[in-house]
Amino acid sequence: MKIPKRFKTYCPSCKKHTEVVAERVRKGKASSLTHISRQKKRQTGIGNSGKFSKVPGGDKPTKRVWLRYKCTECNKSHQRPCFRAKKFEFAE
Repeated sequence: MKIPKRFKTYCPSCKKHTEVVAERVRKGKASSLTHISRQKKRQTGIGNSGKFSKVPGGDKPTKRVWLRYKCTECNKSHQRPCFRAKKFEFAE
């Protein structure tokens, strides 16, 4: 799927249609204080990997694409619900 990097769409903070710049949202650094990470730390390395093994069937065929839209007038960003796509790139 290709979408343009700059296009006009609705900005919720300006409350009108303005030109936005789209960028892909990258995954942030995982917190070491979450319940699952503390659980993984306690796990010993003997035997089967237990409940943290991979899901049978492997990865999903499509990945979720998260985009952040930054308004060129007010410089505020907003996100919309993500969508699934096999391939994603910005058209120039």
